[in-house]
Amino acid sequence: MADKCCSSKEEPITIEDNKDCCNSNTEKADTKEVEDSCCSGQNSFQEIAITATNSSCCSSEKNEMTNDCCGSELSKDLEVNSCCSSKEQDNTFETASCCSKNDETPNINSTPMKGDKIEYRVHGMDCPSCALTIEKGLNRLSYIQEAKVNYNTAKLKIIGNNALSLDSIESEVHKLGFTAEPLVQNKNLRTYDVVGMDCSSCAKSIENHLNKIPTVNTVAVNFSTGKMKIGHENSVDDIVSEVSKLGYKASLITNRDKSTDTPKNKKGYGFITFSGILIALGFIGSYTGVSPLMTTILYAIAMVISGYKPVKSAYYAIKSRSLDMNVLMSAAAIGAALIGEWFEGATVVWLFALGNVLQNSSIEKTRKSIRNLMDLAPSEAWVRVGAELIKKPVEEVSVGQIIVIKPGDRIPLDGEIIQGETTVNQAPITGESIPVDKLIGDTVYAGTINESGSIEMKVTKLVEDTSLSKIIHLVEEAQEQKAPTEAFIDKFASIYTPIVFALAIVVIVIPPLFGFGTWGEWVYKGLALLVVACPCALVISTPVAIVSAIGNAAKNGVLIKGGTFLEKAGAINAIAFDKTGTLTEGKPKVTGIEAISTSEDELVSLAFTLEDYSTHPIAKTIVEYAKDKGVQAKNGELFKNIVGKGVQATINGDIHYAGNLKLFEDLEVSLDDVRSKVEKIQSQGKTVVIIGTEQEIMGIISVADSVRSTTVKALYGLKQVGINQLVMLTGDNEGTAKMISNETNVNRYFAELLPEDKVGAIRQLQKEGHKVAMVGDGINDAPALATSDLGIAMGGAGTDTAMETADIVLMADNLEKLPHTVKLSRKALAIIKQNIWFSLIVKFVALVLIFPGWLTLWMAVLSDTGAAVIVILNALRLLKVKG
Repeated sequence: MADKCCSSKEEPITIEDNKDCCNSNTEKADTKEVEDSCCSGQNSFQEIAITATNSSCCSSEKNEMTNDCCGSELSKDLEVNSCCSSKEQDNTFETASCCSKNDETPNINSTPMKGDKIEYRVHGMDCPSCALTIEKGLNRLSYIQEAKVNYNTAKLKIIGNNALSLDSIESEVHKLGFTAEPLVQNKNLRTYDVVGMDCSSCAKSIENHLNKIPTVNTVAVNFSTGKMKIGHENSVDDIVSEVSKLGYKASLITNRDKSTDTPKNKKGYGFITFSGILIALGFIGSYTGVSPLMTTILYAIAMVISGYKPVKSAYYAIKSRSLDMNVLMSAAAIGAALIGEWFEGATVVWLFALGNVLQNSSIEKTRKSIRNLMDLAPSEAWVRVGAELIKKPVEEVSVGQIIVIKPGDRIPLDGEIIQGETTVNQAPITGESIPVDKLIGDTVYAGTINESGSIEMKVTKLVEDTSLSKIIHLVEEAQEQKAPTEAFIDKFASIYTPIVFALAIVVIVIPPLFGFGTWGEWVYKGLALLVVACPCALVISTPVAIVSAIGNAAKNGVLIKGGTFLEKAGAINAIAFDKTGTLTEGKPKVTGIEAISTSEDELVSLAFTLEDYSTHPIAKTIVEYAKDKGVQAKNGELFKNIVGKGVQATINGDIHYAGNLKLFEDLEVSLDDVRSKVEKIQSQGKTVVIIGTEQEIMGIISVADSVRSTTVKALYGLKQVGINQLVMLTGDNEGTAKMISNETNVNRYFAELLPEDKVGAIRQLQKEGHKVAMVGDGINDAPALATSDLGIAMGGAGTDTAMETADIVLMADNLEKLPHTVKLSRKALAIIKQNIWFSLIVKFVALVLIFPGWLTLWMAVLSDTGAAVIVILNALRLLKVKG
């Protein structure tokens, strides 16, 4: 019960409830009950029954009985309307789809559905008020549930309320004076170019076919853009193959195919230069006898050229009930023209346009500092397929595949070395300056550099799950979070701007009404006040500094998870360190064995049996020692962990224990001969593990951990940047704690702590008036990290948990970058304060100079845009702070 139109001359034939159009003189009867397709040639319909459920669009004539559209005409049907080629349809029914050109209704077939999220990169914003304008402009649209714009990252996040069109969003943003570039959100969502479609039913056919494949989760094909967005679990080759079965050609668009940088606006520079020349000619002409009409024309042309974009943006800002700088500048320029100050008006818009270009150029440097991280990993990898090496985009490489990395190449994905050995420069991820030796079984990270040998590695993570991808994601999230200072400034600006705007209106109207001066004089002062109402320099002073600092830290192997934590790091004056694995290597070694009531091998065997079920680092050390010595474990049962003291197990019918002195004191075992030996060993900074039963001590095993080579230098660096209190927290005994503290030069230590005792130590430091940071591994020290003012985790490159739990993550497994982090944070706080005070002073001086008539309009513009450029350049100094 459908009509099908084909691609050349069609000659219909009649069969009960179906009409088919056929190529040339060939008869064709293809019965389809529900769906029609639209094609490209001419159609001739003679006698045809009315379709019950659907109509199709073709390319030339319209069917008189069914209102099917062929080409330019409108199709109307009982349930579905379909419009083709040119004219848009009147959407009076339930659903509409458009085939090619004009259509104001979002295309359901090519878009995410209700509740779906889409992200865009927005280009052209030069002040946080621009972000507010875009938000308000989009939030008024019925098919958008929520729109959020973050100026720092230049990202727009959309949540759909109804069917959502990518094209319509971009169009709306363009109307507001900006450009938007969609970003892929779903980690399994990929974008393909599809070649060969000539109508929207082709797109629908591809969707229907791919939706039948179990490994395809979602698919949306947009005929007008020729793009297919698809979430799939099978390979890229499989998708390309499936699309080719339908007669189309699909090719994957990688992230690197999309430019992440703001396009160079050479045309903008040309317009600014041209309008500047016109203003200069007009100014010179006014002093050389050129007619006033000619100079006015020159100024007017310059105003149109430089002022078109801000006036257009101001129009949409007003529609969105947003009072941004475009509104204020446009009002000032137009007002100046109306009172005959053409030179002032032209200068206002020219300086404003020039300031925006300079701001955009400067702010883009901070954004690029993060986006450059994306370029660290190569876009392609050499994949081993049998005996061949095939070059593939990293997006097409699956977990488990083998890739080959040659000397000097960057590693494209995270993986495990299965053949070869090399030295890897991990600085892009961890910030470590010294390359690390890698052997078979070692993990390597995307973006790091293979310096020496050729290696083969098995891929362990997809491109979107690599450590580098997580770093980029966390840093961008951090940039989107407002610091307390930034939130306060935004609130201040939201109050300041309308107050000054209202004051400007009062200045324009009230004094001349009461005879204090002329209308022209007070209108001019009011316009200058409008310009001064722009808080751009003030609002931009904090976020640019924060983004610059976070970007600098990320390049040096430190993840700061937001402006809040950056500010906290700058205020820290005490740092508490977990000892094991933080100040020390965390890889203790057995340094001595003293058997008392048994043989040495028997003692080691008992220790092996007891400690094999423990996860404590010292237990693991003893187990490894026993294995290296070839000692066999005994049969044990009823294993039990005694928190903070040791372990127990039943061996050969007797309960045996391994633990510290306190454990055997609680068991009331005689320690007369043992206590002095234990205390002597502990005084040497070693940890003692006692082996015995409830009746006797069988022997002592001593274990020692060594201080990291980077620890002493790092702690010295912290003292240099003004951290007065360096505190060590450890569960070890007093002797070990004292020895390690002497080696590392910490100010004080807390020894023999259980995990909950570390929380108490942090609270004690806070009660003493310190702002305390806690440094640990992000897992065992979670309570203390949460209690401290700032939680810092180490070794984020290998630990997902560390990335998730801490406020700051040191990607390398050492403290080397901690002094840099504190120094950078303090520098950032200083620059933020400088920017805020500078912006406020400039505004205050401008306000004061308005009323005596000393502040001209162009000076007012210069005070705003010039101040904004200066605070941005000041903030950019944070990118240069050395690690």
